[in-house]
Amino acid sequence: MAALRKQLPNAARPRKQKLQPPAKPAASARSRRVRKEDPAAKQLRAAEVYRRLSQLYPDAHCELDYRNPYELLVATILSAQTTDKRVNMVTPTLFAKYPHVEALARAKPADVEEIIKSTGFFRAKTKSIIGMAGAVVDAHNAKVPSTLALLVTLPGVGRKTANVVLGNAFDVNEGVVVDTHVARLSKRLDFTREDDPVKIEQALMQLFPREQWTMLSHLLIWHGRRICFARKPKCGDCVVAELCPSAFRV
Repeated sequence: MAALRKQLPNAARPRKQKLQPPAKPAASARSRRVRKEDPAAKQLRAAEVYRRLSQLYPDAHCELDYRNPYELLVATILSAQTTDKRVNMVTPTLFAKYPHVEALARAKPADVEEIIKSTGFFRAKTKSIIGMAGAVVDAHNAKVPSTLALLVTLPGVGRKTANVVLGNAFDVNEGVVVDTHVARLSKRLDFTREDDPVKIEQALMQLFPREQWTMLSHLLIWHGRRICFARKPKCGDCVVAELCPSAFRV
């Protein structure tokens, strides 16, 4: 073999190939964005997003139909894993039969289940709203409490539901309602990179003044339902696209 190798011209001799180090993966679209935005710059950007969305949706509000804290609390509990539109279809019948919290507290579960069945998870929701009504009657003199600490002690009521009731029925900015729309837009706008709703809420509360917390949720929800869809956001029609790190690359 050595003799044969000597007879071969240099060009014909097999050469050892040098192994090249693997190429570094291209930076993702997200990593190419500002890695650590200056807090003051982010605050200014957030304020401008809020201003533009406020102009676009001057009538933004909670889209659940209600007339008092009791009705809003029931409607919000029913809205889990379904749409506001669906809830609004069943609550007129529900509130006609149970017009106040005392009536709901005495309701037969089977009757309530039949009314709210189309909202999904109707057995669990029935247990929650009847249990909530009973607790309000027994512990709060039949009046829906107006503090976060008391609301979250009621069956079926977590922080998100309590924030909805406080912000809309009592005009109290205790926190930010984080639903799927708020969570999605908060990440796309790079207000936060968290996935946990509680951490998202904390980030938004630090970024926006307290007096805006309730309306902020409405604005993000309205924009999420009309423009910034989960699958195909209409970035070309978005008034905050130039302020959004995810625009046209979602």
